[in-house]
Amino acid sequence: MKPVCDRWFTTQQISDDLYLISEPHYYWWNRANLWLIKGRTQDLLIDTGLGVASLRQHIASLIDKPLLAIASHVHFDHAGGMYEFEQRAIHAAEAEALRTGNDYEALCSPEQGWVLDEHFEQQPHAGFTVTEYTLRSAEPTQILQEGDILDLGDRAFEVMHLPGHSPGCIALYDPQAQALFSGDVIYDGELLDQLHCSHVPTYINTYKRLQQLPVETVYPGHYPAFGQERFQTIIVDYLEAKRQPGCPSEQVKA
Repeated sequence: MKPVCDRWFTTQQISDDLYLISEPHYYWWNRANLWLIKGRTQDLLIDTGLGVASLRQHIASLIDKPLLAIASHVHFDHAGGMYEFEQRAIHAAEAEALRTGNDYEALCSPEQGWVLDEHFEQQPHAGFTVTEYTLRSAEPTQILQEGDILDLGDRAFEVMHLPGHSPGCIALYDPQAQALFSGDVIYDGELLDQLHCSHVPTYINTYKRLQQLPVETVYPGHYPAFGQERFQTIIVDYLEAKRQPGCPSEQVKA
C-alpha cells in the first residue's frame, strides 16, 4: 500500500503577484504547472491539476477577491479540478467536454492508458484508486474566444486560441510584460502532437504565429519557465522537425 501524503500540493511564490502550484507526488513527466495570478480587482487561476485533492482549500489563504479558474485545455492534468471553483472558463471548442465530464477528450478513459497507478508516488487520500478516476463535469461560466481580454485591474491578458495539441488550447498573453502563460501549446519538453485530438498542420500554423509574438518570459503548462531565446529555439526546432524531406517547409503531412 502506498502512503497517504500529508499535503498533495506545493506552492512557490514567483513574484509579488504570481504563484506556481504543483502536485509533487504525481509523475513529473505529466505534472502540470498551475499558475495563480493576483490582480487588483480579480485573480486568475490557470489550470487546476488532477482534481484528486482540494486545490480550492490549498489556495484559500491566498484568495481575497473574485477568482476565475481557467482551463488552458480540457486534458485531465489541467482541468481535473475545475469542478471546485464557482467561476470557470474554457475555450468554446472544449466547453462541452468539460460540461459533460468527457473522459475520452480529457485523455483519462481507462483504455487510453494515461492515468496509471505507478504515476502516483503517494495517495492523495485514503482509498484512492486510479480505476475510479474520472473528469468531473463542470458547467463553464465563461466561454473564451480568441481576442478576449481578461482585466485584473492592474494588468490585462489577451486570450490567444492556439490549437494543435488539442482543438481548444489557449494561452494568455500580457503584452505589457511580454509574458505568455502557454498551457500545453509550448513548453520545454516533448511536445505531444500525435494524440487523437491533435493536428500537426494546425500546430505548425500556431507556431508560425507564435514566432512573430514578442515574448520575454514563458510560463508553461509543464516544466520550468523560460525566456525569449529558448522560446524561439523550441519553435524553430519543431518547425524544422515537421518539414517533409525535399519539400518546402510550409508543406507538411496532414
